[in-house]
Amino acid sequence: MRDDGVSVVEVTHRVAADLPAFDGHFPGAPVLPGAYLLAIVLHHLELQPALAARLGPLPQVQQVKFLAPVAPGETLSIRFEPQPRGIAFAVHRGGTPIARGQLGTATTADPA
Repeated sequence: MRDDGVSVVEVTHRVAADLPAFDGHFPGAPVLPGAYLLAIVLHHLELQPALAARLGPLPQVQQVKFLAPVAPGETLSIRFEPQPRGIAFAVHRGGTPIARGQLGTATTADPA
């Protein structure tokens, strides 16, 4: 647990095999679009009141790296770790890293 009372949180999410997001992305070898994966991450963040409060009502994706594809029916592990300037997240499938990134607020975003 950090000084501010917010701990690391880990959740699991099963990706439904019949998600419309797989339609046409890609025929014969469906892959979950990265934007949909980010929506899953943000959904689980919203379900964690202490973490969500750190970022306010409009969290921003400050950085993301997609490392491996997600297929229909897979179970993902999502880890949120509070950082001094936001929340780091990592998505895994078993031991395989899928994505990682940093969430923040408009006030914690680095200037362009």
